[in-house]
Amino acid sequence: MSTKGFYQEYEVFSKRTHTSPMQYQFSLLAPNAELALVMAQENFMRREPVVDIWVVKRSAMRKMTQEERETLQRIDNKDYRNTKGYGYLKKKWRHYEQEMLDEKEIMSWGGKLKQ
Repeated sequence: MSTKGFYQEYEVFSKRTHTSPMQYQFSLLAPNAELALVMAQENFMRREPVVDIWVVKRSAMRKMTQEERETLQRIDNKDYRNTKGYGYLKKKWRHYEQEMLDEKEIMSWGGKLKQ
């Protein structure tokens, strides 16, 4: 009996929590989808908690062709839609606050403060 073609390749994805995204984990060889799921569960249940496991036959997966990938390129310039973030605001605000209450300004209050 030949084992050629008996095993199929499966890709395994898992989800650690209900809110986390699915993540690719590894590939495995199994004779059918049911056994592939059992093998994936055995591998994960011993190592880390998961809430969901997906097992997908590799032949059922499809990647984009070069022509399809080219359609993902933007035809027009819409860079204004891409946010650059607002990380600089915290630094800018801190600088503003420090300028407001620098030593020179506080000393200029002199006798204006009642004790």
